[in-house]
Amino acid sequence: MSRKVFINTEYITLGKLLKFENILESGGFAKDFLLNTKVTVNGVLEQRRGRKLFPGDIIDIENIGSLKIDKNEAKTT
Repeated sequence: MSRKVFINTEYITLGKLLKFENILESGGFAKDFLLNTKVTVNGVLEQRRGRKLFPGDIIDIENIGSLKIDKNEAKTT
């Protein structure tokens, strides 16, 4: 089962997601991390830190788990 990551914008880049989820200390480590760790987006191997992730995308990170991007909808009362 994947853990949901809620975003307030149209998309988030893969590098920002890794930092946001505390997988990396800073976005500067993203390039090396992606070269040395198997990361797939919707089942396709991905090594670009600038890859745009949209709601519905599923990211599988080797030895960490799965993340699913979801839209953070504003709730009205």
